[in-house]
Amino acid sequence: MEQAVPATARGHHPIRLVVTDDLQRNRLTSFFRLILAIPHLIWLALWGIVAVLAAIANWVATLIYGKSPGGLHNFLATFLRYQTHVYAYVLLISDPFPGFGGKPGYPIDLEIDPPQPQNRWMVAFRLILAIPAFIVSGILGYLNRALGIFSWVLAVLMGRVPEGLRNFAAFAVRYEQQTAGYALLLTERYPSFNVAVSE
Repeated sequence: MEQAVPATARGHHPIRLVVTDDLQRNRLTSFFRLILAIPHLIWLALWGIVAVLAAIANWVATLIYGKSPGGLHNFLATFLRYQTHVYAYVLLISDPFPGFGGKPGYPIDLEIDPPQPQNRWMVAFRLILAIPAFIVSGILGYLNRALGIFSWVLAVLMGRVPEGLRNFAAFAVRYEQQTAGYALLLTERYPSFNVAVSE
């Protein structure tokens, strides 16, 4: 019987962004995007409170067992996927109104591998180890939000966004989410600077 090869050994990152967006934007919904996103922003904030508690529980459990428990891993992965959908919608990286459950299938989606064994020392000091990634993620996040204004203007005027702009925004979101996944112990793998967009 052939043994399964861990995802990280196959060369891809355990947290990947999948882009199936067609670059087209509805001018009307683009114009009112922030207003339309209010229910999602409220739900994301409420879900985030529970996710913080789950992250603490996941840290303790992973420190004890050397692996994130499946239930906590799935809960945090679903939260991260939903957060990705909301970011993509607000920043006009995608057009459709997302669902509230973080289910796969959105045009800008996150794939997260199942839990893998992790080094307990790296788990213990994860937030310290993540500081450089947090700094880079913060810079990319601010730049992405600034470019989101430019995307908004283009979406309202032209009904689409340029592929290069969308791809940079997707890269920035992917790096942010890989950083969050690293901090939440969904993976031991550090965020990747690979700029390729998976489609």
